[in-house]
Amino acid sequence: MSEVVSFKVKRDLKRKMEAFKERVNWSEELRKFVELKIREMEAKESKERIREKLRKAPWSLQKGSSAKLVREDRDSH
Repeated sequence: MSEVVSFKVKRDLKRKMEAFKERVNWSEELRKFVELKIREMEAKESKERIREKLRKAPWSLQKGSSAKLVREDRDSH
């Protein structure tokens, strides 16, 4: 199911788009752009949520923490 989205562009830009309408499917290009932008924004929000969760974690990540955790895990087996 699809929805219609419309937006305004300056008259000069519209004329330039019309000049290339035989070679460019503007609807398809705009759909691709919107999909890409949405993926970028979702990824950015995900990173921000992860950073916030890490910031609030009861432990802090300090230099050498990863190596220490790996050593502890190896020693526990």
